[in-house]
Amino acid sequence: ATYDEIIDRKRISYVMADGRQAITDFENVDGKTKVTTTFDAENQNPVEMQKDGWQAILNNFKRYVEG
Repeated sequence: ATYDEIIDRKRISYVMADGRQAITDFENVDGKTKVTTTFDAENQNPVEMQKDGWQAILNNFKRYVEG
């Protein structure tokens, strides 16, 4: 991937090798960090499967930072 935007504690944006983009935003909400990832879906797998995969990554990240 090629990172095209990094804003400290706010956003990470990158373009994957196949041209799809993913953006992760970090937002302070009542003293906690809300993490939101948006991504361009690929054409080989159903969108719901892709959402589940990204959600699993975020869940693992949450466990890591809280552990």
